[in-house]
Amino acid sequence: MASIAQVADWAAAHEVLIRGACFVGVFALMAIWEVRTPARALRLSRRLRWANNLGLVALNTVLLRLLFPAAAVGMAAFAAEQGWGLLNYSALPLWLAIVISVIALDFMIWLQHVMVHAIPVLWRLHRVHHADPDYDLTTGARFHPLEILLSMVIKFTGIVVLGPPAVAVLLFEVLLNATSMFNHGNVHLPARADRILRWFVVTPDMHRVHHSVEDDETNSNFGFNLPWWDRLFGTYRDQPRGGHVGMAIGIHGYNEPRDVTWLPGLLALPFRGRISGYVINRRQWANPEGSSE
Repeated sequence: MASIAQVADWAAAHEVLIRGACFVGVFALMAIWEVRTPARALRLSRRLRWANNLGLVALNTVLLRLLFPAAAVGMAAFAAEQGWGLLNYSALPLWLAIVISVIALDFMIWLQHVMVHAIPVLWRLHRVHHADPDYDLTTGARFHPLEILLSMVIKFTGIVVLGPPAVAVLLFEVLLNATSMFNHGNVHLPARADRILRWFVVTPDMHRVHHSVEDDETNSNFGFNLPWWDRLFGTYRDQPRGGHVGMAIGIHGYNEPRDVTWLPGLLALPFRGRISGYVINRRQWANPEGSSE
């Protein structure tokens, strides 16, 4: 019977296959769920949005593989060979190192998410994600290429400091990708199931609040995977003021499909318009109706 270490080595060696299979499998399940029990009626054509959102995903995937062919898993393996990172100086059992790594990396991504809401130039990039006029599983993978590159650099830095096992990085990447599609899903969960699940994972209702057009709601519920950080640091919001069916999705002032739906508009979006109310350190939340972007 294979040991944990042998399984870990095999998984790290087949990173591309594992990540690709998990993406396709989770995407298919969530797509079926959205069609069968949607939480909200979509404003725009699913075919139009999916073609452009997934086109952005394909562009980002090619770009990352060209610039970072080894990806985060390869960086973890390289850090282990060099003896870099806190965990590479410890003698922890592999399973414990994996648990610590996944939790620590998730916290790092939570901090990154807060950062892109707090720094005006980074919000310019991140608003590509928030400007989607609808909310479904493809929203969870809709990020500007420059933000994707920034995220990879931050991951590399975290890996060098932490020294997680390569298999832990692979597990984290798979979980993050899967939970992002789940919590961006336009799916209905019974209220009781949602209340229980959101103690362990970010649910669609929990994260949907974060995509409200209202700035104080946008700057809450930053988690993608684990739901604990928002509760611990005071950024948790249980429900949107307008309810999940009545709430408006997107960014005030960004409503034209050519700007927020078509791929050329998405690529140009960070370089258009001004920055004001949505950035955390420029917040003016006295107006309950929200502020203009």
